[in-house]
Amino acid sequence: MVYITEDIVRRRAEHNECEIFSLEEVSLHQQDIERIEHIDRWCRDLKILYLQNNLIPRIENVGRLKKLEYLNLALNNIEVIENLEGCESLQKLDLTVNFVGRLSSVASLKNNVHLTELFLVGNPCSEFEGYRQYVVASLPQLKWLDGAEISRSERIRASQGLEEVKRRVWEQEQEYLKRRAREKEEAQRKEAGEEIGNKERKPGFNGRWYTDINNTVPELEENKENKENQEAEENTTSTDWDEAQREKEFWHTPCSFTPESRLEAHRHLEEKRKAKEKKEEKKQKAPRTLITAHGRVMNVNEPKLDFNLTEDEENNTIVLDLGVFRHMDSSVIDVDVQPTYARVAIKGKIFQMVLPAEVKPDSSTAQRSQSTGHLLLTMPRAEGEIKVTKSVPRPPRSRQSRCSGSSEDNKS
Repeated sequence: MVYITEDIVRRRAEHNECEIFSLEEVSLHQQDIERIEHIDRWCRDLKILYLQNNLIPRIENVGRLKKLEYLNLALNNIEVIENLEGCESLQKLDLTVNFVGRLSSVASLKNNVHLTELFLVGNPCSEFEGYRQYVVASLPQLKWLDGAEISRSERIRASQGLEEVKRRVWEQEQEYLKRRAREKEEAQRKEAGEEIGNKERKPGFNGRWYTDINNTVPELEENKENKENQEAEENTTSTDWDEAQREKEFWHTPCSFTPESRLEAHRHLEEKRKAKEKKEEKKQKAPRTLITAHGRVMNVNEPKLDFNLTEDEENNTIVLDLGVFRHMDSSVIDVDVQPTYARVAIKGKIFQMVLPAEVKPDSSTAQRSQSTGHLLLTMPRAEGEIKVTKSVPRPPRSRQSRCSGSSEDNKS
């Protein structure tokens, strides 16, 4: 369950310098929020509140928002219009694609005298016979309903024969509430059945799930070693197949579109996401070895950048030209020059190169080209040079020797 926390609200208040007490507009859509809370205490000056595409089942804790003008609760699990009497400045309310079946609950909006726009399209109540006439007659302050303007003649017609419309709406509402009661009961039975099923199932000897484990035949001790690899492969294949079957069954089994089914689908996707993340964590590569246990420095090119290493004999320097992407921000680049190697971290990816001679780190410079974005490291040679061992091949000496790199990693 996702809660509305102060940290979430502050992160959504960047346009207000992260100050929430003077906030006039905040967007908390697509956060998987399941309850409205704290907003009415933290953000008293709110005028616009976006809460669409969450899992909110009830309108609550907004009564203190006296300045609220627009409330968007589309694509949630709301079934009743309630607790908005305190929103004195409310002008627009969007409840598109929710589960409002109690059409009579629109009467709670009578005291919101500034309310001019209301959206109920996609709710069960919008399918009722006489729906529009009932809403127009119940809320005389409305000017727009479901995006269609309410004309003066329509308002006059809505008031005619209103008692008969109210009776038909009441009958349809009662029928809907009975159906919802059955849907809730069925959802509870299904949930209870799944819990019981999970408790009863026990693993058999081959890793599959059985309710009866008395018929399992223990394997002989001498055969266990020979079958370990085979069983591991069979279990992996069986698990993948079972998972695919469960996934197919979940999405292809017909079910009613209810708050419970929407919540179940969300939790199913959330479980899959977490399982995928857990699986990816296990597959994470071991960290790249930059310096071996024996002190040998490795050549590494994780960002796969082109480079050019030049020895400038005239200025007694070593120059490394690194092909950094032109539009990459310099703040994500970290340069570290050591006497025998140069290391550049680009958004966490390491480029490291062993130098052909010892350099002076304190006198080295790093510059970005404004035209190409390339990073140029100029490293003055130290007094004398480090002797190069056989394990680190040294390029032939000439007036100007070059070492060109491609996108492949080179290891010394």
